[in-house]
Amino acid sequence: MDKSIAVSSFNEVKVDDGVFVLTYQNDNSTMQNVERDIDSSFIQFHFCVKGSSRFNFNNGRYTLDVIEENSLLLYNPQRDLPIHLDVHPNSWIVSVVISIKKFHGLFSQEADYITFLSEDNKDKKYYKDGKVSPSMAIVLNQLINYNLNQTIKDLYFKGKAYELLSLYFNRSEDADIEQCPFLVDETNVIKIRKAKDIIISRMAEPPSLKALAEEIDLSLKKLKEGFKQIYGDSVYSFLFDYKMEVARKLLESGEHNVNEVGLKVGYSTSSHFIAAFKKKYGTTPKKYLMSLT
Repeated sequence: MDKSIAVSSFNEVKVDDGVFVLTYQNDNSTMQNVERDIDSSFIQFHFCVKGSSRFNFNNGRYTLDVIEENSLLLYNPQRDLPIHLDVHPNSWIVSVVISIKKFHGLFSQEADYITFLSEDNKDKKYYKDGKVSPSMAIVLNQLINYNLNQTIKDLYFKGKAYELLSLYFNRSEDADIEQCPFLVDETNVIKIRKAKDIIISRMAEPPSLKALAEEIDLSLKKLKEGFKQIYGDSVYSFLFDYKMEVARKLLESGEHNVNEVGLKVGYSTSSHFIAAFKKKYGTTPKKYLMSLT
C-alpha cells in the first residue's frame, strides 16, 4: 500500500449490544485508508452514499469495490474480516456492523427468506452487493447529516440503524413508494443531492432558493420538500450548520484569525460571523479558541 495514503478511523457509534454504526466522509482530494478490526462473529453492511470505495482482503490480494448508491454485505463465519477500506476522494461510507447473535434475534420469526440465515448456509461465507433504494438513501443521508443534540445521538442512530436494516431486507418496494411519494422518481433524489453539493461548494455566496431550483431543474416546492425529506432540514438551515462546522474546524486549525474565518464561510463583517457562531455554539469564536488552550 502507498505509504502516502493517510490511515484514518471511522466515526463510530455503539447503538446496541453488538451493533455499531460506522461513518466516514472523505471530503479531501486524496484517497484515505480506513481500518477497523471485525471478528468472524459479525455481519457487515456497507453503503456507499457518495463516490466510491474499495475493500482490501488478504493484504490487497483480493478486492471488492462499492460505488455510489450501492451496498455490500459481508459475512464469513470461518475467519475474521477486518475492514481495510480505500475511500476515494469526495466519498462517503456508512456501515452497520451487527453480531450474528443479535442479527438472528431480529429475524427469529422471518428468517426463512434471509438466505444466509438458513441451517444449510450458517457456516458458509456470504458476500452480496445491491442497490441503495431511495428510502434507504434518505436514512443514510440522515446518519451522515444529522442535526441533533449530542445527548440523543445514540438513540437517534439506533433508530436509524434498525430502520436501515428493515429497508435493506424489505422485499416490496411498494412500501417505500407509499411512505415517500416524492421519491418514486429517483431522478429527484439525484437533483436534491446536486442542490446540496452546490450550496456547499458555494457556501460563501450561495444562490437564492429560486436560482438553486432552476439550476437543478426542479420546482421550488419540490426542492424545499425534497431537501427536508432527505436531509431533515431546510436548505439554509442545513447550510448554516455546515458553515458553522467548517468555521469551527478552521478556528481549531489555528491558521486563520476570526475575521478570515468569517470571510471564508460567507460573512462580510466579523460582527455578523460572531453572532452566527454564538447562535450555533453558545459562545464567541474568541472564547471558543481560548477554551481549546
